[in-house]
Amino acid sequence: MKRWITALLVGIFAVSAFAAEAELKVGFVNGQRVINESPQAAKAKKKLEKEFEKRDQELQKLAKQLQTVQEALEKNGITLAESERRNKERELADLNRDFQRRQREFREDLNMRQNEEMAAIYERVNKVIKTIAESDKYDLIIQEAVYVGTRIDITERVIKALAADSKEAAK
Repeated sequence: MKRWITALLVGIFAVSAFAAEAELKVGFVNGQRVINESPQAAKAKKKLEKEFEKRDQELQKLAKQLQTVQEALEKNGITLAESERRNKERELADLNRDFQRRQREFREDLNMRQNEEMAAIYERVNKVIKTIAESDKYDLIIQEAVYVGTRIDITERVIKALAADSKEAAK
C-alpha cells in the first residue's frame, strides 16, 4: 500500500511539473488596427495618392467632358439633323468607351500598387511581431480571434515598435 501511495504521489508531481513546463505564453495582434494606425500605412497611402493623382484628375476631366457631351446631345438632339445627331451619339459612345477603359486600367493599376505596398507593410509588421515574440519568449502569437482578453493583446506594442522603426528609417 505504501508503494502504491508513493507511486501515486510521484505521478502527481510528475504530471504537475509537466503541466507547469507546458504552459504557453500567447499573444494577440489586431492586424487591422496595426494597418490602420501604423505610420508605414499612412506613408504608403500618401505615396499612392501622389503617384495616381494626375491620372485621377485626367479621369475626372474626362468624366466631365463625357457629361457635357451627353447633356448637349440630350438638349440639342431633337433639333440636330439625323446625320449630325448620329455623329454626336458615336462621339459620345467612343468617349464613354475610352472613359471606361481608362477607369478600369486606373483601378487595376491602383489595386496592384496597393497590394505591393501592403505586402511590404505586412512583411515589416511580421518582422516586428517576430522580434517581440522572440524577445519576450512568446510561444504563440495569433492575429485573428473571436474573443481576446486584454492581458494577451500586444497590438499597441506592435504599433509603437512600427512607429519607432519608421522614425529610425527616416533618420
